[in-house]
Amino acid sequence: MADDSELKSPYSSSSAASDDAKKRKRKRNRPKKPSDSQPPKPIETQQQPEEEPEEDAAEDTQKHEENTKKDKKMKKDNKNKLNREKPKPQKEAEEDEEEEEEDNGEEEEEKEKKKVKSSGVGFGIMSTEAFTSLGLSEPTLRAINDMGFQQMTQIQARAIPPLLEGRDVLGAARTGSGKTLAFLIPAVELLYHTRFATRNGTGVVVICPTRELAIQTHAVAKNLLKYHSQTLGLVIGGAARRGEAERIVKGVNLLVATPGRLLDHLQNTKGFIYKNLKCLMIDEADRILEANFEEEMKQIIKLLPKTRQTALFSATQTQKVEDLARLSFQTTPIYVDVDDGRTKVTNEGLEQGYCVVPCAKRFILLYSFLKRNLSKKVMVFFSSCNSVKFHSELLRYIQIPCFDIHGKQKQQKRTTTFFEFCEAEKGILLCTDVAARGLDIPAVDWIVQYDPPDEPKEYIHRVGRTARGEGASGHALLFLIPEELQFLRYLKAAKVPVKEYEFSEKKLSNVQSHLEKLVGNNYYLNKSAKDAYRSYILAYNSHSMKDIFNVHRLDMQAVAASLCFSNPPKVNVNIDSSSSKFRKKTRKVEGSRHGFSSSSPYVFVNAEQGALSRVHPMKAGFVPVADRLVRLPTSFSSVFQLHNLPPSTDIF
Repeated sequence: MADDSELKSPYSSSSAASDDAKKRKRKRNRPKKPSDSQPPKPIETQQQPEEEPEEDAAEDTQKHEENTKKDKKMKKDNKNKLNREKPKPQKEAEEDEEEEEEDNGEEEEEKEKKKVKSSGVGFGIMSTEAFTSLGLSEPTLRAINDMGFQQMTQIQARAIPPLLEGRDVLGAARTGSGKTLAFLIPAVELLYHTRFATRNGTGVVVICPTRELAIQTHAVAKNLLKYHSQTLGLVIGGAARRGEAERIVKGVNLLVATPGRLLDHLQNTKGFIYKNLKCLMIDEADRILEANFEEEMKQIIKLLPKTRQTALFSATQTQKVEDLARLSFQTTPIYVDVDDGRTKVTNEGLEQGYCVVPCAKRFILLYSFLKRNLSKKVMVFFSSCNSVKFHSELLRYIQIPCFDIHGKQKQQKRTTTFFEFCEAEKGILLCTDVAARGLDIPAVDWIVQYDPPDEPKEYIHRVGRTARGEGASGHALLFLIPEELQFLRYLKAAKVPVKEYEFSEKKLSNVQSHLEKLVGNNYYLNKSAKDAYRSYILAYNSHSMKDIFNVHRLDMQAVAASLCFSNPPKVNVNIDSSSSKFRKKTRKVEGSRHGFSSSSPYVFVNAEQGALSRVHPMKAGFVPVADRLVRLPTSFSSVFQLHNLPPSTDIF
C-alpha cells in the first residue's frame, strides 16, 4: 500500500500542480473588475516593453485597412491601456477578439438606432419608408395601392406608427404634406381591428374647418374603405339635415364633419350612437379656431367620451391651438413636426412674385394676364363673395370662361364647381379664402392674389394650392398697389421669398372704356359691381394690418375704375373711423368724380356713419408723381429695403 501510495503521490502531485497552473492562468486571463484594478507597474517591471507596441501597431494598421472607423476605437483603447497593466501577447490576442465582438455588437446597435432615428427621413416631403412596412391590413394596403401610393411622406412616416399604437398625436405640417392619409389610415385600421359594425354606431369622427375640405376628406376616406365593410358618412352645413340624420341613426362608423353641423347632430339627433367613439381626428385646427368655432369645439369635446384616442393637426401652433390641445388630449401627446428647421415656409417648387400696379388698372392687368393663360389652370383669390360674383359675371360677359366658389353659393353648387375644377385640365377659378386651406386641387399652374391676404400666414395658405407634392412646380402672383408695398417686409420676415414681376402698359388690353359702357348699360352687372365696390371697401377696412392696408388712403376714383365705373357709385358704407386723423363732416358718397386735378385736389377718405369726406392730399400724406398722387411710405429707407430683391421678371 505504501508503494502504491508512493507510486500514486508523484502523479497526484503533478496533477495538482497542473490544476493550480491552469487556475492561475484562467485568473490572469479573466478581465479584472474595476475594484480589482491595480495601479500600473513601473515600466522597468513590464515584460517585453518593446515587442508589444510593435504588435499593437501592426494590429492597428491591419484594422485601419479593414475598417477606418475602428481606428478611433483603437486609439481610445491605447489610451485606456495606460491606466492598467500590460497584458501578455496571448492575453492580448484573446482580448482583441473580445473587443472585436463588442465592437461588432456596438456597430449593430448603432445601426439599429440610426434605423429608428431615420424613420421618415428622405428628401423634401417624401420619406424613405413604404406603406408595406407599417403592417397594415390587406384591405387597406390594396386600397392604398389602388390610389397609386407606395412611399410615405414625412408626416405619414412619423405620425402613422404612433397612431397605430393607439397614442395621441399633435402634428404640425405644412399644406400639401399628405397629412390627410396620415390620420385616415390609422382611423380605418382601428375600425377594422375592432370589427366595428353599423350597430356599434360611430367609432371615428374627423372634424374639418370647411365644407370643401370635409368633402375632399370624405372622398379620400371612401377610397381607403373600398375593401372594408365599415360605413362612412358626411355631415356639413348647407346639406340636407334630415338625410344626414337618417344615415347617422342607421349607423356610420367613420364620420367626417364640420364643427357646427356635428354639434347640431350630437345635441339633437336621437339615435346617434357616439358613446362607442374610439378616436377623434381634428384637421386644420388653427383654421377651425380662426373661423370662430372655438365654442362649438369645446362643447363637442365635452359631449364625446373621454376614453378615446385623439389626433390634432395644425399648420400653425397658436395659443388657441394649444388651449384646444389641452382640452382635447387626455394623455400627453406625441408631437410630430416635419417643418422644423425649414428656411422657407412655402412649397419648394413654387416660384413667387408680385407686381406693383396702379389701383385703377388692376382689373385690366388681371384680364390681360388671364387672356394669355387660358391654357393654364389658374386660381384667383378675392377678399369678398361679392367681388367673386361680379368678376366671374364680368369675365363671362367678355368671353373669359371661369369657375367661381364663394360662401354665398348653395352647397350643391360649391361642391359641383369644386369637383369640376379639380377634374379640368385647364381653367380659371375665382374664389374667396374658403378655398385657401387644405384643398388638394391637382396641377394648379398659377395662384393669383388679386386682393392681398389679411396677413402673411393667409398668403402662405393661398399659395399652398400649387406646387403640391414632391417635384411639383407652380407660380404665384400677388397684386399690390404702390401704397401696399410695405407688405413685402412682412412676407420677408415670414421667410417668403418673392421677386418683382414687371409688365409693360403697352401690353395691357385697351378695353377700359368698353368695360365702363358694359357695366353702365347692364342693370344686373351694374348692381353686382356696386355690391363688389361696397364689399371691397368694407373688406379693406376690416384688414388686420391697418398700418399698410388703410382704407383712409384709398383713392376711391381709382377703386371705382378698377370695378369698371366711370364715376364712383352711390353706396352706403358703415366704416369705423376711430383711427382716422382726418375726420370731416359726414356726407354720402356723391356720384361726382373723386379724382385728382387742379380744380379738385382732394382724396376721399372715410368718416363716421358710412360717409366719405374730402381732405387735401398733402395732409393725407400723398404727393404728386407723374400726374398721379402716391402716398409716401413711412420712411424712405424702407423703400430701398423693399427693392433690395431679386431682379424683376416680365409677367408676360
